[in-house]
Amino acid sequence: MASLTLTEIQEAQTQLKGIVIETPMIYSPSLSRIFEAQIFLKLETFQETGSFKERGAYTKLKSLSSEVLKRGIIALSAGNHAQAVAFHAQKLHIPTTIVMPLFTPPTKVGNTERWGARIVLAGRNLDEAYKIAQEIALKDHLTFIHPYDDPYVIAGQGTVGIEMLEACPELDIIVVAIGGGGLCAGLVIAAKSIKPSLKVYGVQVDGYASMSHILYGTSERSSGNATLADGIAVKTPGNLTRAILKDFLDGIIVVTEEEIEHAVHLFACKQNIIVEGAGAAGLSALLNSPSLFKGKKVGIVVSGGNIDARIVSAIMLRGQIHEGRLNLLRIKITDVPGVLEQISGIIAKHQGNIVEVKHERLIYEIPIRMAELDIMVETRGIDHIHLIIENLKASGFDVSILTTNSDKI
Repeated sequence: MASLTLTEIQEAQTQLKGIVIETPMIYSPSLSRIFEAQIFLKLETFQETGSFKERGAYTKLKSLSSEVLKRGIIALSAGNHAQAVAFHAQKLHIPTTIVMPLFTPPTKVGNTERWGARIVLAGRNLDEAYKIAQEIALKDHLTFIHPYDDPYVIAGQGTVGIEMLEACPELDIIVVAIGGGGLCAGLVIAAKSIKPSLKVYGVQVDGYASMSHILYGTSERSSGNATLADGIAVKTPGNLTRAILKDFLDGIIVVTEEEIEHAVHLFACKQNIIVEGAGAAGLSALLNSPSLFKGKKVGIVVSGGNIDARIVSAIMLRGQIHEGRLNLLRIKITDVPGVLEQISGIIAKHQGNIVEVKHERLIYEIPIRMAELDIMVETRGIDHIHLIIENLKASGFDVSILTTNSDKI
């Protein structure tokens, strides 16, 4: 495949029929109201392994000769690419080795292992793991399956763009996450070939906006440490993908970590969809630049849903705090009988729900015969907790709020 065109992507689409799921493209009334646009979601979370990566993995594997496949393949990934390669390799009876960094979450290691691949945990990060994967490939005569910088992989990922315009030809804009750039490169070729007037924007997270820096010379504000969007935390994008995006892409929106987290929370609360950080990148672009999308028909690629339950739980709780629906109040009281009953009565009168109570009287800084109550209260939002606090203060209590929405009270 010397060059990549719509024809090659259409051939990949034919090859993938009956192999991967043609995922739904749904209209979201709730998100459309929030952003004053018509929002359509391409739900790649519905794939067997939870992400779009299956498309490119299968297309690449089917391009290899029987002799190559007999010797075996090797891939490097911290998650979605690993699962996709292992899943299709098992179905095609191909011996498979997956190199994953040492600190890959156990759930991702387990999800990959269950498809029959040999897992090698090595390297403190993806760069170190990549070198080790290359050494193993050379030593064992294995074929390396690149996660993004390969024309067959790009062609497979590009089928997402064809399906989006088949389902919703009236789209004005498509928004898609960029890590190494394979998905965005394939999609932009397909989408622009079918509808040249369409705008396609990539999304990267600050600290890992390497493609934006290469194409547009942008600088980054953060240092590129841990990120919720680990699926697109790529420091070195592909050479092939950057050449494609330079010619076709309309721009890259660099979002913050907070915007990624907010987008994950919105998907869960407004759409009842569990999405990983990288999968929420498209929606985070609307949080970042809402005026760019206002009044438009916008297609968002929800690229993956592989996220730890513990992280989802933390995001949901933090989201409730941000919205003022979960509030930690600190109340200074006189340490006499009946005070706790009085406070709980005021909260109950306003239909607040007490989730947790901590009663502290032994700390040296608290005067004798005084105490502090830390009470976690569930409410309907900012106005509701404001009403409860005002009533507590009117009854003579010294009340402060310890959660992050205190500036709104």
